[in-house]
Amino acid sequence: MNDPTRDTTTPPFRLAVVSGGTGDPSTTRMLADRIAAAVTRLAHDRGEAVTTRTIDLRGMAGEISTAVVSQSIGPRLAEAVAILGEADGVIVSAPVYKAAPSGLFSSFFHVLDNDLLIGKPVVLAATAGTARHALVVDDQMRPLFAYLRTLTAPTSVFASSEDWSDGALGRRIERAAIELLLLMQSGFARRLKDEAWNGYQHEYGSAGGTEFDIDLDSDMMRLAAGGGAGGGARA
Repeated sequence: MNDPTRDTTTPPFRLAVVSGGTGDPSTTRMLADRIAAAVTRLAHDRGEAVTTRTIDLRGMAGEISTAVVSQSIGPRLAEAVAILGEADGVIVSAPVYKAAPSGLFSSFFHVLDNDLLIGKPVVLAATAGTARHALVVDDQMRPLFAYLRTLTAPTSVFASSEDWSDGALGRRIERAAIELLLLMQSGFARRLKDEAWNGYQHEYGSAGGTEFDIDLDSDMMRLAAGGGAGGGARA
């Protein structure tokens, strides 16, 4: 049934969910899905829509490890990059092992282009068997996403085994979800790219297309490629 209160001329927000869970079923994926469902419901209550695409890292573990050692990007990893590049908001959820996010989760974000997530709103979430790991989200995950220059939501969501039956988890999920929705509504990432993209020091090949303005025939670029200044080849 159509909702007459929703403005159908406005495209839906594109939400990307990244789950580092390795189990089946996975509590890490369950937590990410609960946050995504809350975002979708809150958006609907405001007459807006959200489309969600999920990146399940378990299924691309081989491609991630290959990318770490060889910088070769497989098809599933390339699709994940495209999903994140198009997303208006992101939810990331990691399992915690030995007081750190899993290696699979960390490796995925280590191989991403440093410019891919600039300004994008992100909710950080993690799961563990004990509450002793609760600070991992803010102590280790938040600095990683600060390095990637994302706009992380103030509320992070952590769930240990005993939290699933605690109403406080639901309240944290609701708080993180409304923060993410409001950040997506602001259009900050899009406006940043439109108005201030050139103000960032991009790595070569990661400037969103503006890297093609580089003069590849300059002495500096010839030297970087192994040639000599002035066009002379180097043995």
